[in-house]
Amino acid sequence: MTSSFIFRRVLPGIACLAWTGLAWATAPAATATKPSFAGELLAIVLPLAAVVVGLFVVLHFARRRYGITGRDASLSIVQVLPVGPRERIVLVRTRAGRVFAVGVGAQSLSLITQLQPDDIAPPAENVKS
Repeated sequence: MTSSFIFRRVLPGIACLAWTGLAWATAPAATATKPSFAGELLAIVLPLAAVVVGLFVVLHFARRRYGITGRDASLSIVQVLPVGPRERIVLVRTRAGRVFAVGVGAQSLSLITQLQPDDIAPPAENVKS
């Protein structure tokens, strides 16, 4: 499944489900009987569940498409510095704590240098007494 399939087919279906649930919840009762608590609860929970499931689907495909990872990833991006329209310097940290400066261009990728952890640590604030 591609992301365009998700945006063209799945998300409108989820939105339609949520809209149907909302319309059903706000529709006037055809009979004079009082709506049941379970029916009202179902009318609230179904659209909410559809929205939550839709968000998880979008998150799943965003992670796959854009490489969004968690804390247990072997590589993580520390900082990205644009230096041109398509060129960037990317600081990459390994799980072992080593940090590399990598030049990324439109058609190339090259190692610039390995940095020390102290090179990227935030500067200590000057404390005045």
